[in-house]
Amino acid sequence: MIKLFVTDLDGCIATPFETPDWEAITEIRRLNQASRTDKSIPALTLCTGRPFPYAEAVAQWLDVKIPFIFESAALYDWDANRVETFFDDRRELLKPVEKFKQWLSEDLLPQYPGTMPEFAKMMDAGVVCPDPVLNLEIHSVIQEKVAAEYPELEVHYTEVSVNVLMAGQSKVRGIELLEKKLGIDRSAMAFIGDSTGDISAMKIVSQPFAPANALEQVKHHATVVEYETTQAVLEAYRSLIMANRGFLKHST
Repeated sequence: MIKLFVTDLDGCIATPFETPDWEAITEIRRLNQASRTDKSIPALTLCTGRPFPYAEAVAQWLDVKIPFIFESAALYDWDANRVETFFDDRRELLKPVEKFKQWLSEDLLPQYPGTMPEFAKMMDAGVVCPDPVLNLEIHSVIQEKVAAEYPELEVHYTEVSVNVLMAGQSKVRGIELLEKKLGIDRSAMAFIGDSTGDISAMKIVSQPFAPANALEQVKHHATVVEYETTQAVLEAYRSLIMANRGFLKHST
């Protein structure tokens, strides 16, 4: 039985640079609220690579009251108003990321007008580019730089962004933080994602999903929902509820 439904943000809950599907978001929010009194409905939370301010705003859209994950591996606890990360007492480990941010801002981004760093990032270096073709070129340049000079870093790609982070700072760590904080085993979790940074989480949860708009390599690791973005999240949520109700019916 699935007790927690974890969703990525960009490409799932919302499409970058487009107006959200408020009707679908409202229904997802309603289901999440109903999870507090109906045990057949999994609670909802986020696990995203985006920075805290955006993740917090989306969590409020969805009325998420339990901890959520931002920057893939940082947990925000509403009740304590506290951020928890693997690097809490070891900030020196982030020096390669800080050095890479400097290279991005001083050397790379001036070559690509209309592209900007992902502001407010605490633990990784993000670049946002609304042009998918140009973003792919930036991804290639960044990969070459990391391969040549930063063996301790890894690169994640979406159609509109490139993220550089410490190796191992993946969404697996985010799932682990949720396990520890909520006391819910990954075997009772479902996850939906669309980009390469989501694959690690898909591999360890009980039920992985991907929307129809997911990258092809991502779809190999998940049940593909026939809808795109927010509608896909809603459909996956409904399928989990139906499966849970069937489980509860046959277990009584």
